[in-house]
Amino acid sequence: MGIPFVKMHGLGNDFVVLDARARPLDWSEAGYRRVADRRTGIGCDQFMVLRPPMRGGDVFMEIRNADGGEVEACGNGTRCVAALLFDERGRDEAAVETVAGTLRAARAPAGLVRVDMGPARLGWDEIPLAGPADTLCLDLAHGPLSGPTATNIGNPHATFFVEDAEGVDLERWGPEIEHDTLFPERANVGVANMQGRDAMRLRVWERSVGITRACGTGACAATAAAVRRGLGERRMEVLLDGGPLGIEWRESDGHLLMTGPAAVSFRGELEAQVPEAAP
Repeated sequence: MGIPFVKMHGLGNDFVVLDARARPLDWSEAGYRRVADRRTGIGCDQFMVLRPPMRGGDVFMEIRNADGGEVEACGNGTRCVAALLFDERGRDEAAVETVAGTLRAARAPAGLVRVDMGPARLGWDEIPLAGPADTLCLDLAHGPLSGPTATNIGNPHATFFVEDAEGVDLERWGPEIEHDTLFPERANVGVANMQGRDAMRLRVWERSVGITRACGTGACAATAAAVRRGLGERRMEVLLDGGPLGIEWRESDGHLLMTGPAAVSFRGELEAQVPEAAP
């Protein structure tokens, strides 16, 4: 028997969703890289592997980058998995377990999905950083980018506020910042310019992926960073390369709520044994 999959995307941030709840799935990192290859495989930014829940939720979501490495959080991927669960279970809510905690999702108006991404983690040891530092404005500079705000939304982010996000050579500076020794677990890199108190333009270099059309955790991190720096309000429309996300940093409990689309691109079936490398 082959391995069924669903190809999905959230604002162009694309995923291969694999269901490992009823049958084992134990690929090596090379196997994930093979399937993620956009020339010889299905192609994706990340994998969402559905496994049996462990903490009373609806599903445990294992997240793998295109290089096969496991990561802690993915906002766009969570929306996609939640949309599948809504249809599968005939409900308008879902609880998605991840290594970073359980994320609660619900249907929103206009066919969108809202996810409670949990609280922003702001301490230097929560990012984590290599040592004590002021996460509001890090003593860090690479080329034209300097003084980012660090935030953890289940994964580490460094958000730089600039005059023109479009004008930043993110392909050049993103990987250098991602691998800076200040970030022992590497970092996702965002460049943002405010377009008013309730709107921003954001571009993201995602660790192990590269420039991504959308990053849900990055949009959450950038909103929290803008509020902390007095640049914006707690409700923000964040315009990414793939389109807008609605973000709210709730004052009552510090949780970040993300609202956006989730779409199925196509469904298919992989061969039962995934080759470890391209022929």
